[in-house]
Formats: sequence, C-alpha cells, structure tokens
Amino acid sequence: MQKALFGGGCFWCTEAVFLQLKGVTHSTSGYAGGHTTNPTYDDICRGDTNHAEVILIEFDETQISYEQLLNVFFAIHDPTTLNRQGNDVGTQYRSVIYYFNDEQKRQAEKMIQSLKDEDLNIVTELSPVPTFYPAEEYHQNYFAKNPTQGYCNFAIPPKLLKLSSKFSDLLK
Repeated sequence: MQKALFGGGCFWCTEAVFLQLKGVTHSTSGYAGGHTTNPTYDDICRGDTNHAEVILIEFDETQISYEQLLNVFFAIHDPTTLNRQGNDVGTQYRSVIYYFNDEQKRQAEKMIQSLKDEDLNIVTELSPVPTFYPAEEYHQNYFAKNPTQGYCNFAIPPKLLKLSSKFSDLLK
C-alpha cells in the first residue's frame, strides 16, 4: 500500500471523490501543514492555525497510480484560486500536495508544470509531508453518513458527476 496526502478545499468533498476510485482502500480526513499541535475542527475554522483540511489516502498502486490520483486531484478542485474553493475561503481550504518521497515530488512537479504550460496560474503548494492530525470521527466518511446535509448536497454531487464523466475507467 502507498499513501498520498492532498488538500483541495473541504475534506468532505475531497474524501467523497477519492473513495469512489478503485485501488483507494482508505481515506482519513484531517489537518496538516500548520503550527498548532492536535488541532480541532473549531481551531481550523478560526483560520489562524495555518493547517489545511487534507485527506490521507491509502491506495494499492497495482490498481491506481499516483499519477492517476494527481489527475483526479487537479480535475476536482480549482488549483488556481489561493486559499479558496468556491464559497469556502481561508488558508485551511488551500490547494496542497504533501509528498511522501522524491518520486511523488517529481510527479507532482511535472504535473504542475504541464498545467502551467497550458497557461494556468497554478497556486498549489508542494511540500514534504508534515505531521498529519486525523480529524474528529464525525468528519470521517462524512458524505456517506450525511448525504442530505445542505453543504454536501450542494458541493459534492457536481464533483462526483465530473469524476464519473472524466474518469469512469477509474471508478470502483
């Protein structure tokens, strides 16, 4: 098993997408990249911890590659808006890739550069994996547990539709 750590806005949205992919065996919503030890959701929402909402993905590289995960990551969020995804504003919603090794870093750099070559202003942060703090239990697999919650009902279905139309071959 391999791991990937991505932040692409609200972790409820990001997790809901990646859990649909074959080869993704587990996802944990959490916080990373800030200066507060053991942050809580309330801490993150204040916006002063510098942590991003992230998901830690465990995946079977024989079924899905890191490059394919990167392709999905860049397709399902806006990597051109700094500290913002839709109506969600703040550093906790920034676009970020935390890499576990030099190969992940190389692949992410290559993909970011290819998007920049298409004249996209990519603001995605690329950094080594920092300490990861799992979010509170009620955030885990949130969309599956709360499909009719207002925010989820508004924000997640368009991402899932995009996923199914662009990446149908990667779905479970």
